[in-house]
Amino acid sequence: MTITEMLGQSGLLTLLGMSVVFSFIIILILCMKLLHVILHAFKLDKEEPAKTTTPVASTPVQQTGNDGAIIAAIAAAVHDKTLKS
Repeated sequence: MTITEMLGQSGLLTLLGMSVVFSFIIILILCMKLLHVILHAFKLDKEEPAKTTTPVASTPVQQTGNDGAIIAAIAAAVHDKTLKS
């Protein structure tokens, strides 16, 4: 097999692979569009708002003074995770 035959075969294989991927992407987009149309037709694309029974707190969150302990716990967990990796 000469170099020109190998280059021709590799070019053909490259075009075939690219066309397979391109056609798969087109099929995927068409399926997504079809799913969007179906969901919109049955009105399944809208979420109903969650009904809350408790009112939203209007007071700001108070500091508890344990910020140093929380930061130390987070730092220890991250340090332990990096040692295990």
